[in-house]
Amino acid sequence: MTGIDINEILKDHVTLDIECIDRIYLNGYVPNMQTGGQLVRFLHHRGYDIPSPAILSKMTTAYKAAVEAFACENGIPLFHFERGIRKDDVAAEYRKGQGEQEGVVFIGIAQERAYAYKARKRAEGKRVFFDYSRQSVYVNHYYFYLQDRDFGPAFIKVCTYAPYAVKICLNGNEWAKCQLQQRGIAFEPLDNGFLSCDDPDTLQEICDQLGPEQFQAFFTKWQARLPWRLTPEDQRAGYQYRLSIWQVEFSRTQVFDDPARGRQWFEAIIRDNLDVGRPDRIQLVFERRVTKRTPGLFRTQVIVDGVNPSLHAYYKKTHVKQYFKENRALRTETTINNTRDFYVNKDISNLPFLQQLGRQINRRLLDAQRISYDCVLSAQSLERIVQPTVTADGQRAPALRLGQPRVMALLSALTSFAHIPRGFTNKTLRKQVADLLDSDGTPYGTSQMSYDLRRLRQKGIIWRIANSYRYQLTTYGRKVALFFTKLDARVFRQFLAATDSSQPIPLPLATAFEQVEQAVNELVNHAHLAPAVP
Repeated sequence: MTGIDINEILKDHVTLDIECIDRIYLNGYVPNMQTGGQLVRFLHHRGYDIPSPAILSKMTTAYKAAVEAFACENGIPLFHFERGIRKDDVAAEYRKGQGEQEGVVFIGIAQERAYAYKARKRAEGKRVFFDYSRQSVYVNHYYFYLQDRDFGPAFIKVCTYAPYAVKICLNGNEWAKCQLQQRGIAFEPLDNGFLSCDDPDTLQEICDQLGPEQFQAFFTKWQARLPWRLTPEDQRAGYQYRLSIWQVEFSRTQVFDDPARGRQWFEAIIRDNLDVGRPDRIQLVFERRVTKRTPGLFRTQVIVDGVNPSLHAYYKKTHVKQYFKENRALRTETTINNTRDFYVNKDISNLPFLQQLGRQINRRLLDAQRISYDCVLSAQSLERIVQPTVTADGQRAPALRLGQPRVMALLSALTSFAHIPRGFTNKTLRKQVADLLDSDGTPYGTSQMSYDLRRLRQKGIIWRIANSYRYQLTTYGRKVALFFTKLDARVFRQFLAATDSSQPIPLPLATAFEQVEQAVNELVNHAHLAPAVP
């Protein structure tokens, strides 16, 4: 990418850099209504000695009437979602006429799958019993689409069947917008993010403040305002909802002052990071060890929507995505669909830890891309690698010859990133180098690996971890390894293949050769250099 320096762009041409919780989906559940026995005790609490499913049916009918009465009294539209209709599109149309006024925009009704109770009748003599079990059933759900003073657009989804599961959808960037408006700080939106802000530092402080307390306060407020399956008497008896994390996105938005340069850089980053989804590189980004027993498919996807590409990588059920948002900003998002991917339970109290984790994943991905892109070496650095040198303490450091198969296999193994989280040993790196060597049957042994580790260390490419036999790649070493492997794969190998006498040179390459030769001849003529004497 000629003329573009990634460090310069990220340092000098990013006008706004904001990290925030983006979309978050929360589950609301009643802990003491999760088994059949607990449901029976709930019905006894309601005053029913015989826990018949007919009682649950009556309670569902009463709730439906309460929702319809609530909608009628407050002039709230009711909308039945048909199969195939995008709920977000319907909500967007209703919100156009809502403005900023707080309240319920409309109520959607949809029949969807739920994990709810079904009863099985059992008779013992003249006595009748009902056994309840959780099963997958299609039942009605109410979607309460809201405009909230503190969170902006949101919705709460309520299942009409016991145990009355609830889902809440909120957006942290929208919450930050509301806080800025309340403080009188001007900003320009970028969809659900920010294009600019008069006080970026305060904006980031606001984003950092968002946590479990704000989400719980939102739920408590609307639980009191909406028709609800649990009455105040139920809640005083201990039947109260707890919130858990179903899905959460952590975003980092970097706005460029020159969108064309930013997009050009992003598309180059995609080309250079098509292997980011490999298990060895995923270990670096997610800082989690990947073994053959780790579940999930580890892959990279580039999805093109119209002319807008996006880069996707996966770890178990966690997903990291990058795209160029509205041709103005680089958006990096980590979506955690199962908190147990990181050995954390789903309670909302763990959100601060997950936020720190999500931000670290985004940063590590950007750091890896920055290093993989900015790997150009100076002439002095290049000479230091390919020529024998002497270290400061007088030790001789053998050369690493560019193009030599053993050297290229060695450097290519270092770029795999599999060793980054914990370092590597003679044994672990030796296996990778041996696999990469196109040998004639000659084994690559321990002594050869020891020799190579010694010259890598003396060249400053790796360092040995104190009191161990493990090594880590230095930042300089990572640049060297990436530069050499890219140069070999993209220039020398393609050049040698193209100039194979048994194959015709492709026209674009032949044209490029002619241009280089012409430029050299012009330079010689301009310098008035005489031909060498035979």
